[in-house]
Amino acid sequence: MKPNILLIVTDQMRCDSMGIAGNPVIETPHLDNMAARGAYFENAYSAAPTCIPARAALFTGMSQSSHGRVGYQDRVPWEYENYLAGVLADGGYHTQCVGKMHVHPPRSLCGFHNISLHDGYLHAYRDMETAAGENQYLNDDYLYWLKGKIGIQADAIDTGLECNSWVARPWIYDEHLHPTNWVVTESIDFLRKKDPTKPFFLTMSFVRPHSPLDPPQYYFDMYQGKANAPLMGDWAETEDVNNEGLIYNTLRGKVDEKQLQRARAAYYGCITHIDHQIGRFMRAMFDYNALQNTIILFTSDHGDLLGDHNLFRKSLPYKGSAGVPFIVYDPGNHLKIKPGTRVSEVVELRDIMPTLLDIAGVDIPETVDGKSVLPLIKGDDKEWREYIHGGHTQGMDTNQFIVTKKDKYIWFAKTGREQYFDLENDPDELCNLIGSDNCQERIAYLREMLVKELAGREDGYSDGVNLITKPTEMSILPNILKRVANNEK
Repeated sequence: MKPNILLIVTDQMRCDSMGIAGNPVIETPHLDNMAARGAYFENAYSAAPTCIPARAALFTGMSQSSHGRVGYQDRVPWEYENYLAGVLADGGYHTQCVGKMHVHPPRSLCGFHNISLHDGYLHAYRDMETAAGENQYLNDDYLYWLKGKIGIQADAIDTGLECNSWVARPWIYDEHLHPTNWVVTESIDFLRKKDPTKPFFLTMSFVRPHSPLDPPQYYFDMYQGKANAPLMGDWAETEDVNNEGLIYNTLRGKVDEKQLQRARAAYYGCITHIDHQIGRFMRAMFDYNALQNTIILFTSDHGDLLGDHNLFRKSLPYKGSAGVPFIVYDPGNHLKIKPGTRVSEVVELRDIMPTLLDIAGVDIPETVDGKSVLPLIKGDDKEWREYIHGGHTQGMDTNQFIVTKKDKYIWFAKTGREQYFDLENDPDELCNLIGSDNCQERIAYLREMLVKELAGREDGYSDGVNLITKPTEMSILPNILKRVANNEK
């Protein structure tokens, strides 16, 4: 029988929030074990770092220019020819997702045989006037389960925290009722119910460490007064003349130091909580005699700036937002991974679908833009890409970037502002070298690469020769809207 495949996806987890990534504070023993016995990718990115476009890349293997989601926009139907789960299902796999999907309509299967859904708090689907088929009160399996456990009044908002906020406090119910535990509980139940005649593909998709920052008390207490201070580049805005740091879900500003330290500590607590629950699932797979025949890929949809450079949340091209963890672990060593393998080449979420299809021995559809990372694990990187192109629509912060394993060029499409970082010597992006005489030839080269990537795209940021600043913006490229309209007809 083919190997089982387990895809573990967190939401909004920074690339540097693991022990294996060099973080001296956070404890992630199970993730570190996976990396120590598997392959750890040091330069993994989310090209369009918010939930919806990132998951489009993950589920379809397409770049943002192909799947069309170049910003965050709810309620746009998912109509793609090939999905990771669907292709695996056609290849003989029993497919299941537990946790977050963040697609539209909310219960779209996107190729899975079944979904146990918890999307967290989604504003677009909580409105009481939202149609029943899309309303989160009716569609979220975790909420139904929680109400059954503690009463009809129970809800995702009971901690009093907002879902994009830096405000933090402990989880108010028993730990086993936390959505992180629920994802693992439901995943263990899938091991009981799965088809024993087929290999399985399970996506275990956590909502945390995305806010609300509400780990159980034990994990909330672990890092109080210990979390790393935010990174602060020489280019960061140090003044907060509009008092944006007082806004509880701000994108920028100077948040009170005590509250920010508490937020970062709670964020770390959410991650260690997830790590321990992953350990719980590993024990369950051992009990079900599945561990040695399961290949595991761990990642996140994007990161969280957490106050770095006085910035918050995601969508920006900096390390905290666009960098993601990426680990391949094979307990049964079917892939012959040398323990402790480290890969420095740039990989992206679009590479997950072809990688898992490669593992399964299933043909990779022509619609897929990504590449299998298995050759990188084996040390055969001669044909690998030089760079990743990314970007995200975000008002005045609408950005496009080119990143290699040694440097990064950023261009802001509404203002023309540029940044350049030497990642080999400045991995935390503390020094903007855009004006450095020594870097102009390299900057010109990366700018040219961005011009080529954007040429012909419907947002009009390139004429094939130059970058073009524009006051307008698109979150969805028109070609995807046309495709959806044609399918609806």
